[in-house]
Amino acid sequence: MTNEGSLLRRIDQTGAPQLLARIVLAAMLIYMGSVKIADPVEFLKQIRLFHLLPETPPQYLNITAIVLPWLEVVVGTALLIGLHVRGAALAALIMLSVFTPATFLRALAVRAEQGISFFKVVFDCGCGGGPVIIWIKLLTNVGLLALSLVALLSRSKRFSLAAWIERRFTSSQVIASPRSVFPS
Repeated sequence: MTNEGSLLRRIDQTGAPQLLARIVLAAMLIYMGSVKIADPVEFLKQIRLFHLLPETPPQYLNITAIVLPWLEVVVGTALLIGLHVRGAALAALIMLSVFTPATFLRALAVRAEQGISFFKVVFDCGCGGGPVIIWIKLLTNVGLLALSLVALLSRSKRFSLAAWIERRFTSSQVIASPRSVFPS
């Protein structure tokens, strides 16, 4: 190993892997969240089909249908502009870690109910894209999980608003000591 670090570390230092991961994740989260925000009643119906939350009291389902899409948009926006990237990537990872197994389990139930091949299972998973071929959706989610890990584990701060703010206020702002302002 050289003094510059491993090949993966050098690639990470360019900022390109994290930037690509952030852009793809952000686009997906912002789009899907926006579709759900536009039609919260339809999203509520989709949530009910997964049977992950109790139906009584109805506040659990209603709050989820209202808050989750906004959370997706906020997380996507944070990833896109590069603010609190690790926290946003962790939030995306957690959401996808819940959505993906839930979608898989629902797909197994649909397959058993309809008596069809798993690769022919099609339903609206509530992601905002309408009915989808589920095995493709699951592969997409696995890819998004991998991108979430890239954004989470990357040490790069390039191409982010957080790095710009840090540079702007640490290099150009001189903090005066009280003695220089008020000499005795």
